Amino acid sequence: MTGTPPAKGFARIPLPQSLVDQAQAHRDGTTEPAEPRNAATVVLMREGSAGPEVYLLRRQRVMAFAGGMAVFPGGGVDPRDFDSSVAWAGPTPADWAARLGVEEDLARAIVCAAVRETFEESSVLLAGESADTVVADTTGVDWEADRVALESRELSMTDFLTRRGLVLRTDLLGAWSGWLTPTFEPRRYRTWFFVAVLPEGQVTRDVSTESTEVLWLSAAEALSRAESGELMMLPPTYLTCLEVLQHRSPGAVLEAAADRDVSMFTPEVVPDGDEFVLSRPAHLDPLLQERFG
Repeated sequence: MTGTPPAKGFARIPLPQSLVDQAQAHRDGTTEPAEPRNAATVVLMREGSAGPEVYLLRRQRVMAFAGGMAVFPGGGVDPRDFDSSVAWAGPTPADWAARLGVEEDLARAIVCAAVRETFEESSVLLAGESADTVVADTTGVDWEADRVALESRELSMTDFLTRRGLVLRTDLLGAWSGWLTPTFEPRRYRTWFFVAVLPEGQVTRDVSTESTEVLWLSAAEALSRAESGELMMLPPTYLTCLEVLQHRSPGAVLEAAADRDVSMFTPEVVPDGDEFVLSRPAHLDPLLQERFG
């Protein structure tokens, strides 16, 4: 089991022996890893007095994956997200394919899922009547009815946009990173992380059936609460907040996304003294060392 262990602090959490044994069994070929499902998540941001604020949902503890964890809006790619007739503005699916390192049809579906899941879980819609406009208010009863229909899969994203005369504003998204669940996990996701700024006039609402609480927190506060144990976070969420903290504003985060490497990173079980921990991307070493020494 190779790799570099995390810096001391929150990102260094010793793994129970049962997980270490599971990881070893996968490495030895004794057991086969589960097939990962494609997914998208969006780091929704707004201006705050202490820097960028991020929108987090605390998942219900009974959820099979990440129960009780604070997460960004997101979810799995749905078969209907592959519809090539979906109304589109901004970088083309081919552009996104090159950016995400996947085939064009999958790139289209990932971006569509990112916008759809954000609307389903926060009521924020990254769409407009044209490539130069964005919806200003989604709080009406009719919007909620459409959101529920999307969430229940009674309505596809393509039909939703067509009915309302809207196009996906894919230019409002920035590709940030890619995380693949470790091989020893029974439920695995190949997740593309995006960043986006809360559109002017829109507000988030606590609408997700999968969460018990929603929070707007500065990236700094989110990290502090995670480190104190008040908020539980998976490493990708925590590390993304740490990176967001390095930027002065949501707009600066979105600008930085243009130069990001979004290659998939799979955490591995690596030794750390007499214990085992999960590895993390090497480019985060300086930030972790600065925070924890």
